[in-house]
Amino acid sequence: MLTETTGDRRSGSPQATGRDSTASRIASALRDRITAGGFQPGDQLPEERISAGLGVSRNTLREGLQVLVRERLLVHRLNRGMFVREPTPDDVRDLYRARRLIECGALREADSVPVRVLRALRAAVESGQRAAAEGRWRDVANASIALHQAIAGLAGSERTDDTMRGLLAEFRLAYAVMTDPRAFHEPYLRRHPSIVEPITAGDLATAEARLRDYLRDAERQVLAAFPR
Repeated sequence: MLTETTGDRRSGSPQATGRDSTASRIASALRDRITAGGFQPGDQLPEERISAGLGVSRNTLREGLQVLVRERLLVHRLNRGMFVREPTPDDVRDLYRARRLIECGALREADSVPVRVLRALRAAVESGQRAAAEGRWRDVANASIALHQAIAGLAGSERTDDTMRGLLAEFRLAYAVMTDPRAFHEPYLRRHPSIVEPITAGDLATAEARLRDYLRDAERQVLAAFPR
């Protein structure tokens, strides 16, 4: 349970630091929920219920929400409140451009593959396959997100990891345009091992080429799902 820290907001004061930390934890919790599909594009956030659930004041909650506004996950509508942002085709193009730079760049620049990354990749593949077998397509999407986060982890950079988390949370909103989650996710689920296997073998160039094709095909499919 998050707890509120109140007091002086002056920069550098212990009270301000505590409140900023609480706002960051709120943003992280809500970002994770968006990434997991708990909020959909266009949903209004029930601020009173969220603040009560997190044990924080409405003012502190709004500080956390502003973090997600800056990350393009939420939008404030005057006199109406906070809503989950609805991505546009231009957003999707930009997101895939950023993902190629980060994921393909991480594969291209990696000197080695840490054991923790290999474990995360294998766990994501296995989790996705189990979820597909049980018809849990939202969980298949979550497994795919975990796999791509692990690929970004090859960069060995906390800043890159944080950036990727924000991109994938925003990208999750684009899934909402896919009316048939199985038809969208199933072909890419089958392609995950073809990316992970060369990473495991240390053939990062092959993995990068396959990932680039994967992202190109997925971008085309997501864009095609937007209303003309």
